[in-house]
Amino acid sequence: MAHKKAGGSTALGRDSQSQRLGVKIFGGQTAKIGNILIRQRGTKWHPGKNVRKGSDDTIYAMINGVVKFTSKKVKGFDGSLHLRRFVHVLTK
Repeated sequence: MAHKKAGGSTALGRDSQSQRLGVKIFGGQTAKIGNILIRQRGTKWHPGKNVRKGSDDTIYAMINGVVKFTSKKVKGFDGSLHLRRFVHVLTK
């Protein structure tokens, strides 16, 4: 007597939507007021001149201008130095 066993459930077939994180406007490109420069989780990039950080750590422009990325050593609470990356929007 030919028959199939009852089909069981599978652990595969589920995947979450991507969050589309990362740099949206790169260095040297122009940004307008309110443009999102970087979407991130945590402060991988820190806000610099004419840039603010949103509640979800998104970095956005406060003025029209050109995007610039810099690195700087910053002293932490324990006195140790950490290399931090900053995002700026500078006027043309």
